[in-house]
Amino acid sequence: MSAAASPGAPAPAPAAVAATASPHDRYAANRANLTEAARMAEDAGRTGRASKLRTMEASGTAQFLAFDGRGRGRAVEVFGELETADRVTVLVPGSDTTLDTYQRFRAGAVSLQQRLQAGHPRSAVVAWLGYDTPGTVSATVLTADRAKEAAAELGPFLDRLRPMAGPGARLSLLCHSYGSVVCARTGTGPAVTDMVLFGSPGTGAASVRELPTRARVWAGRGSGDWIGHVPHVRLGGIGFGSDPVDPAFGARPFTAGPAGHSDYLKPGTESLDSLAAIVLGSAGASTAPEIPHA
Repeated sequence: MSAAASPGAPAPAPAAVAATASPHDRYAANRANLTEAARMAEDAGRTGRASKLRTMEASGTAQFLAFDGRGRGRAVEVFGELETADRVTVLVPGSDTTLDTYQRFRAGAVSLQQRLQAGHPRSAVVAWLGYDTPGTVSATVLTADRAKEAAAELGPFLDRLRPMAGPGARLSLLCHSYGSVVCARTGTGPAVTDMVLFGSPGTGAASVRELPTRARVWAGRGSGDWIGHVPHVRLGGIGFGSDPVDPAFGARPFTAGPAGHSDYLKPGTESLDSLAAIVLGSAGASTAPEIPHA
């Protein structure tokens, strides 16, 4: 079943969870909601959506801080032990990420968590599908409308996330493609130490000085990423202007090697190593840039 067809699948309202609930209580409530959403989809003959939801259940071990099976869907999943982690990474996805395409987003989060765990066991990754992403082939993806709505959700989520993590935890925002447009509009508190823009079409800002964050801002693009050929212009609210990997933007560069647009978090890649180094605080400011221009 296509992503375009699945939004009509029935699903329960999101689980009601107290603001003071522990992460593990949230995981249990959202697993139950996910199971019910899969059952309702199956009963309605939406077997494609039901199958995807059952895959997300991960045999009853999945850790969802939030889940909403209605429409294109939203999900916030944790990998690792959040309550003891002192390095927490929030992944913000780009266009066409829905419950129907969730597994490719999840695969990147798992790959990053495994890479981080190898160097720092007290790491956790949060896959934040907390907004309605635009379609890649749509007029919406050329404007910041969805990003503004998403930023209004992401900022408060970061504030709530920090107390759930281990003492003194540092948060990093890793923002892919249209997700970088979201992050560029998200106000961050002092717990967010790094914001990383990769595969970015631009942010709508002329430089890092215009971003509502005091975090270190990094930018990288693989030499195989087609988005490097997208014109960096902004006219009448269409387009996102300055290229984040241009030195004039002011972001710290990181090497992404030959990564294509969907390759940055693949195991064994130079881009994954660079992203892990940023999260763990071992990346140097002298890291060489990858700057293919249109």
